[in-house]
Amino acid sequence: MRWFVVAAVLFTSVNAMAQGSAGAMATSCGVTPAEPAATPQQAVFPPGQYPVSLPAASLLGARNDLPNPYQPGADFGQLPAGRKWGSTASVTIAPDNTIWVIDRCGNSGAGGTTCAGASATVNPIFQFDTSGKLLKSFGAGMFVSPHKLTVDQTGSLWVADNGSHQIFKMDSNGRVLMTLGKKGVAGPGVDEFDAPTEVAVAANGDIFVADGHTGGGLAIGNARVVKFDKNGKFIKTWGKKGMGPGEFDVPHTIAIDSRGRVFVGDRQNNRIQIFDQDGKFIAQWFQFGRPSGIYIDKKTDTIYVADSESRDGRTNTGRFALAQTGYGFNPGIRRGIRIGSARDGAVRAFIPDPCPYPYASGSTLAEGVTVDAQGNVYGADFNMDVRKFVPTRSRQTN
Repeated sequence: MRWFVVAAVLFTSVNAMAQGSAGAMATSCGVTPAEPAATPQQAVFPPGQYPVSLPAASLLGARNDLPNPYQPGADFGQLPAGRKWGSTASVTIAPDNTIWVIDRCGNSGAGGTTCAGASATVNPIFQFDTSGKLLKSFGAGMFVSPHKLTVDQTGSLWVADNGSHQIFKMDSNGRVLMTLGKKGVAGPGVDEFDAPTEVAVAANGDIFVADGHTGGGLAIGNARVVKFDKNGKFIKTWGKKGMGPGEFDVPHTIAIDSRGRVFVGDRQNNRIQIFDQDGKFIAQWFQFGRPSGIYIDKKTDTIYVADSESRDGRTNTGRFALAQTGYGFNPGIRRGIRIGSARDGAVRAFIPDPCPYPYASGSTLAEGVTVDAQGNVYGADFNMDVRKFVPTRSRQTN
C-alpha cells in the first residue's frame, strides 16, 4: 500500500464525522497520487515501524512528548456549494469571536498567482461563526496570492499579499482603507516589500509587517520587520538576512503579546525572536519548533505556535531521498501545534501532526493557528483544509 493511501485512511478515521469543505490534498500528508509507486528497493514502512524513533526533545530543545489536551482535529468551515479549501496559511479570531480565513482561491500552492487569471472571480476571504457556519465571503479579484490575514482590535482586516508584494487594510465588508507597498514591485525600500507574510497591529495602532518570504536559505530577498504608524507613515525597519540575534531568514509570522513585545517567527532559523517595539532584541526561543504561525491570547499570554515544515531528510522510503540540510532542516522534531506561555517560554501542551514520521518534503498540518473564546484551536493547512481542535474536557460538539 502506498504511503498516501495509508495517510488518507489515518485522516479519514480522525475526521469521519466532520462537516467541513476539505480540499483535494487534505488527507494526503503531503504525498500526491502523481508520485511514483514504491519499488522493492524503496520499501514503504507502515506508520510507527520506521527504524528511527523521534527523541523526547529535538536537537534544538522542542519537546515531542508533551500532553495533548485536545480531541482529534475536525474539518472546519462550510463553504458555498462546489467550493473547497485551497492552500492556506491563515486563520484568525476577531474581537467578536468570529473566525476569519483567507485561502489561495481554492488552489494548491503558495506565492505565484494563485488568485489571478481564471481564479480572479473566486472569493478568498471567509468569515464563520465558531460552529463553521459561513457568515460572509468576499475578495475576488483583489489579490494575487494572499498569505496571512490579521484582524486588529477595531475589527479591521489586514491582508499580506505576497504575490503582489502589498499590504491591504480593509473593513469587515472588504472595503479597502489603506494600501502599503507597490503592486508587482519587490524591493528593499521603505515603501516596498518582497513577499510580505503577516501584519501585527499594536494597541496604539502602529503597524508591524513581517517581510519577506523570498529566498529561504538563500542570500536573496528581504528579511526584516517594517514599522509604520497607524496612518501608514514609515517609522523604521530592522533585520537582515542571517542567523544572529535580530537577523532573519523567512520571517513568516508576527504577533504582539500583552506587554507589547513583538514576536517574530523566524522560520528558516527554526526560532521565535522577541523584540520591543523599537526593534531591540530581547530573546530567542527554539522550544516551540519551526514557526509557520503564531497566535498569542493577550488575556492570558498563552502562545500557540504551528510547526508545519520541520524535517530532517529522512523519508518513508527508508533512504535519504530529501536533502539532509537546507530548507526545512530541523532534526528530531515532530510537527504540530505547541502551546505554552509567552511570558516565560514554557511549553505545556502539544497537538501533534497525525501524519506519520518521517514526513514528506512538503508542509503538513497547521501553517496558521488561532483560538476562540471557548478555548477551541483552529489550524489552517497548506494542504487545503482548516481544522478545529476541541479541548478533551469540553462536551460541546465540533
